[in-house]
Parts: sequence; structure tokens; C-alpha cells
Amino acid sequence: MTITELASNETLIAGIIAALRSVHDPEIPVNIYDLGLIYRIEPKDGGLVEIDMTLTAPGCPVAGEMLSWVEKAVIEVGGVEKVAVRLVFDPPWDSSRMTDDVKLELGLL
Repeated sequence: MTITELASNETLIAGIIAALRSVHDPEIPVNIYDLGLIYRIEPKDGGLVEIDMTLTAPGCPVAGEMLSWVEKAVIEVGGVEKVAVRLVFDPPWDSSRMTDDVKLELGLL
């Protein structure tokens, strides 16, 4: 990969992260990225972006909706043509995955 391709990829990922930060967990008033629900973001050829994410609890009543919220947010990023969101539960989510800012906001620090 060339330096130009690396820079382009970093710009794309930054845009995807910004889009993910617009999606909030309905039970915790925090965006899903800083909450630590996003495990993998991988741009592929042809504008495909693969995302692995989890939920704070496996029985989340809005699980299906959250996947579509992620897809709708990320598809708006320039250079993204298709989004494949995969729900994973390994490793299980716990509060250690949250950013320090979120922990502070929620009174956990």
C-alpha cells in the first residue's frame, strides 16, 4: 500500500468513526463508538466497509435496529458504497471498553 493509499484509508476510517459517533445506544446516552461497541472497521475494495460490533447486553431489544442505524450512518460517508455490519459477542462487552471520557461522563471514574 502506498503512502497516498494509507492516508486515504485513514481519512475514510476517520469519517466512519465520526459517523459511528452519531449513533447512540438508546439505554445509555452515549455514542456506540466511545461506548466500545465497535470491535472492527475494515474498508475493502469497491467501497465496501465491514464492521464488527457488539451490544452492551445480548438480549438488547433494539439489536436489529442498531445494526440498521450503523449501516445508515456509515453509508453516508464519502467513498463508502456498501456496509456489512456483523453482530459479535466474543469477546463480551464490558465497561472497560468505554473511553475515559465516557466513564467520566457516566460517573465511573
